[in-house]
Amino acid sequence: MKLAVFASGRGSNFQAILDAIATQRLRAQVVLCVSNRTDAGALQMAQAAQIPATVVEEKQFASSPEYANALLAQLAKHEVNFIALAGFMRKIPVAVVRQFRHRIINIHPALLPSFGGKGLYGHHVHEAVLEYGCKVSGATVHFVDEEYDTGPPILQRCVPVLENDTPETLAARVLEIEHQIYPEALQLFAEERIRVEGRRVKIL
Repeated sequence: MKLAVFASGRGSNFQAILDAIATQRLRAQVVLCVSNRTDAGALQMAQAAQIPATVVEEKQFASSPEYANALLAQLAKHEVNFIALAGFMRKIPVAVVRQFRHRIINIHPALLPSFGGKGLYGHHVHEAVLEYGCKVSGATVHFVDEEYDTGPPILQRCVPVLENDTPETLAARVLEIEHQIYPEALQLFAEERIRVEGRRVKIL
């Protein structure tokens, strides 16, 4: 399993993936880190781990197809066969999604389909969960398709929402779960235990 990790921020889920590989809980190799920001902490993580890294910004290109082709060229160069989004704040071009159909996944800090979609990322998600009065939240590993957060769920895990929670305390509890289930989901793919039937993802 030759992974590309796409990240825009500090890269805590990227680190969780690297830790799982180091402790042999995940049978994979990260061969590329892709970011859309030159200041992303994930790039420094990649450098420290001697993983090739590249910055591809959509605004560098005159058209969406050119942007997609630039991403696909990097993925081909490093022989990537699976993509994990780890806090990547840009929509993935349709051409990339289609080429990596059922081989590109993301993690979302809520129980999809609730609290997903455009604009619902990071602290916005946890604020929305608390404002709605939910008693549980959690994290979802899901396939990436052409829209935001609409691909079939692969793994989900719950956390309680406590009476005195703030967006920050809830985020910290959800993040712990993210760090557990993202490597678990990737290992299921490494073991070829995932079967997709319509919107239902079966674990063999």
